[in-house]
Amino acid sequence: MEASSPLFFERYELKYLIPESMIEPISQYAETYCVLDPYSDRSPDKYYGVNNLYLDSPNYLFLERRKAGMDDRFNLRIRSYGENPVPPYFFEVKFKSRGFIKKKRAKVSGDNWADELNGIVDPTFEGEGLNSDYKNTFLRLVQAYNAGPKVYTQYKRKAYLSVYDDYARVTFDKQLRYMRKEHYDLTPVEGQMSAYDFETNYREGANIILELKCTSRMPMWMIDLIGYFNLERTSFSKYMTGVNEVIPDYYAPKLDNISPHFGK
Repeated sequence: MEASSPLFFERYELKYLIPESMIEPISQYAETYCVLDPYSDRSPDKYYGVNNLYLDSPNYLFLERRKAGMDDRFNLRIRSYGENPVPPYFFEVKFKSRGFIKKKRAKVSGDNWADELNGIVDPTFEGEGLNSDYKNTFLRLVQAYNAGPKVYTQYKRKAYLSVYDDYARVTFDKQLRYMRKEHYDLTPVEGQMSAYDFETNYREGANIILELKCTSRMPMWMIDLIGYFNLERTSFSKYMTGVNEVIPDYYAPKLDNISPHFGK
C-alpha cells in the first residue's frame, strides 16, 4: 500500500484527539472537498493497516530530543502496510523543523531487505535516483547514531485526499497497538501486542487521532473545519507513548551539549 506515495514531501501536520462519535460528521464535512484515498476506498470498512518499526540510538537520543522540544529533530522508522505486512517496505527519515515536516522515504523489497541494516552489504544493489539517495540517507543516519529497533506500532487508518488543492489530507487513526521489538522484523506478534491505554494516553473520551496535513498554505475549508468542530490542537507521539509503556526503564541522556542542528 501507498507504494505510489511521493518519496519526498514537505508539509504541516496538525493533530487532534477526538471521540469516535466525531469521525462520521468530520468525514461528511471532508467529503465536500475530498475523496477517500485509494487504499481506504478499496477497504470494506474504509480503514487500512499501518505499521511502524521505530529506531533509536542506544540511549534514546531521538526520543529525548523530542521530549526536550528541540526545534530541529528527526526520527527513523520503517513503515509497512496491512495487518500482516508484506513488501514493499519504506525506510523513512522524518525531519521536523519549527513545526514543518520534511519526509524522505525509500522503497525496499525482497527477503533480504534488512541485510544492510544488520551490517551485511549487498554488492549487487544498484540504486536509482531519489530512492537510492534517500535509502543511503537512512542508512547513514542508522550507522551514525548506532540506531536500532525499539518499538513496533500498528493502527487502522482512514484517509481522505483533497480534490481541490495541490496537497491536503485528512486522516483518522484508531485501534493503536504496540510491542517492544529489538530486531528488524515487521510482523506483529499476537499475544505480545498491547492496546494503548486510552485513559492514560488520550484525553478522556477521545481515543481517535485526527490529523490535518497540508503544504505551507492551509486551505480555507480546513480552517473552517477546525472552527466548525471547535478542534483543539494537541501533540501526540505514537513512538513516545509506546516507549513509555513497553520500555519504561529506558536511559534518558543529558541534552545540554547537543546541537539542535543535525541530520540535514
